[in-house]
Amino acid sequence: MNIVRWDSLHDMGPTQEWMIRVLEGKSAHEQAELAQGSWVPAVDIYSRGDRELVLKAELPDMKQDEIELSIDGTTLTLRGERKLDTELTKEKFHRIERSFGSFSRSFGLPTTVDPGKVTAAYNAGILTVRLPLREETKPTHIKVEVAA
Repeated sequence: MNIVRWDSLHDMGPTQEWMIRVLEGKSAHEQAELAQGSWVPAVDIYSRGDRELVLKAELPDMKQDEIELSIDGTTLTLRGERKLDTELTKEKFHRIERSFGSFSRSFGLPTTVDPGKVTAAYNAGILTVRLPLREETKPTHIKVEVAA
């Protein structure tokens, strides 16, 4: 009996080709339906020293009223919906590669974030959320004395 080594990449080749043929054969309308609801905006979160956290989300082609931002306890939630341009019908498209639809992202925040001072600005397709940190009390050092 011969032992045959399984090559997963080789076996995936025909499946990948089949998927490409299936997707290329779809009409623009069907491609748009596939794209709807599968969009998740890219987000960067970084700290600016010990003063604040900053969240930047890529939300191109969205209007301010299509973006919802909320804080509940220590959870920041970003929701929205990017819609297909109403002037263009799906039948006019030759190719749709951008995704459209609703999205929701939630992020855990440290308890040091001051929710009353959070600000958000939307400019050139980028949402910037500034999350100021509370002033923490400095740790107190206690000198330990040795009893005789």
